Amino acid sequence: MTTALDAAGQLKLVIFDCDGVLVDSERASCRATAEFARSLGLKISDDEAHDRFSGKALSQVVKELEHETGRALPENTALKMRENLVRLMQKMAEPVEGAPEMLHGIRGLQLPFRVGSNSSVVEMDAKFERTQMTMFFPENRVHSANDMDEPKPSPEVYLYAAKAEGVLPENCVVIEDSDTGAEAARRAGMSCVLLRSEGLPLPTFWPTPGFVRIGHLSELVPLLRKTLQSQKEN
Repeated sequence: MTTALDAAGQLKLVIFDCDGVLVDSERASCRATAEFARSLGLKISDDEAHDRFSGKALSQVVKELEHETGRALPENTALKMRENLVRLMQKMAEPVEGAPEMLHGIRGLQLPFRVGSNSSVVEMDAKFERTQMTMFFPENRVHSANDMDEPKPSPEVYLYAAKAEGVLPENCVVIEDSDTGAEAARRAGMSCVLLRSEGLPLPTFWPTPGFVRIGHLSELVPLLRKTLQSQKEN
């Protein structure tokens, strides 16, 4: 049975993470990162790269690789990796199962929504164009923690999205799939819906008031509808 989200304030804005929530790109991008790490002489499998780097900004990944290799990488390393990822996403990005239908459903609820991601705006543009989601996310509603130089778990990208919409953090719900992103939502003082299959580990700070888990995007619209109805009744 769908239950209402126990949000701290009236729900006025939905903020989506991009990778793993809207666009199925994490494994492809982490595989590319693993290949780059192996070119540096590091023994990192594709699966290990997914576990380690999923949800992280490229600047964070570069710092980790520098720490592991014990040497500084060229200043343009993150830029070169990003250019490679853009080319990769133009060919391989696919929508997360149920994402287009879910976005149409949230439009029907008349809830505004934005994106706050560790990916750069250039990367997201490529992903949304490939997955035909550009119609949902005009440029002024797409926000990049990477471009702000405030990668998650910093809450800044989510706080910026709320300010741009003119709402308070407690009026926002973040849709995330990574522990890093959920922690950013927690630090921002926002509610969070974590997209994660049942049986997989939850973040160390779980349970947290205003945080719920769903296993599939088809659960999101009914959850938000129930929340809006509950708030009207109260």
